[in-house]
Amino acid sequence: MSRTKIVLAGEGGQGVQSIAKILVEAGYEAGKQILYIPNFGVEQRGGVSVAFCQIADEKIGEPRFAKGDIIIMLSDRAIDRCTAYVDENSTVVYDTSVCTKKPEVKCKEIIGVDANRIANEQLSARVFNIIVLGVLLEATKVLELSDIKNAMEMALGKKFDAKPELRDLNYKALEMGMGLINTKVEA
Repeated sequence: MSRTKIVLAGEGGQGVQSIAKILVEAGYEAGKQILYIPNFGVEQRGGVSVAFCQIADEKIGEPRFAKGDIIIMLSDRAIDRCTAYVDENSTVVYDTSVCTKKPEVKCKEIIGVDANRIANEQLSARVFNIIVLGVLLEATKVLELSDIKNAMEMALGKKFDAKPELRDLNYKALEMGMGLINTKVEA
């Protein structure tokens, strides 16, 4: 069975839960089995927000998992909180423009991306999470770009219709995020 276990973690306001919702919606629409468990702690007061997602070709037998295939860490506190989900088969992605430290873990690969800086300097801070979604899409290859775009239309379509420039901005952010995997800061 092909199953991808994903952990997304960041500070409240970074859009971790939005990324997860679009991801699992895309998986559902693509005919995959999906599972999403949001972890809402005190993120509204500045805590770490974590989303656990699974995307599979067959029925998912267990809602929780001990180790992730890919762990996205978007802050220093997310690194601290999510190190326990990493093992030697995991891929870890962290944002070098937000995190002041590199994850100290034994894993298959550590990928540093500059998502926050790129969002702020080249696009808009509001599309940081969509850049991260592009990174995740390219790193996992679990879904097609068209699946993600369809899910974005479902989630954001009304905003896109009201302001068509938002569609272009979000699609550009998605594609920039996908490109970051190929130009990673460090391995």
